[in-house]
Amino acid sequence: MSQLTISSLQELEAYQGKELGISDYHTITQEQISKFAEATLDYQWIHLDEERTKTETPFGSTIAHGYLTVSLLPYLWGQIVTIGNVKMQVNYEIESLRFNQAVTVNSRVRLHAKMLTVKNLRGIAKTQIEVTLEIENSKKPAYTGIVTFLYHFN
Repeated sequence: MSQLTISSLQELEAYQGKELGISDYHTITQEQISKFAEATLDYQWIHLDEERTKTETPFGSTIAHGYLTVSLLPYLWGQIVTIGNVKMQVNYEIESLRFNQAVTVNSRVRLHAKMLTVKNLRGIAKTQIEVTLEIENSKKPAYTGIVTFLYHFN
């Protein structure tokens, strides 16, 4: 993994339309799934009942909550790009988020990111980033979408 460091609106603009990189793999554990269920009060059995999922689902095991995989965006994004010289970053929007493939327990996932657009909103950088959460050894990604971050540079 080679991480980019970007410290200004002008540096962000230089990456418009370009691939930014790929994060390291992260393993989704049952403990993480269970803690997410507890935090979000989403106790659906497909996430928690390991025995039942073996016989009653096509997955053969528990699966991560879709929103758990989305919540990994900031962590994985931070492995690809460090945005320096900012006083504030705001998660602004997610567009066209499509869940393509369930993430089974103990799968390894990684984020692939491409900078689509950078706009200057009176000194605030509005970035649209195409994201794909890849599942190791799977042809289909867990999800694809476009995330928008606002960066308030110093």
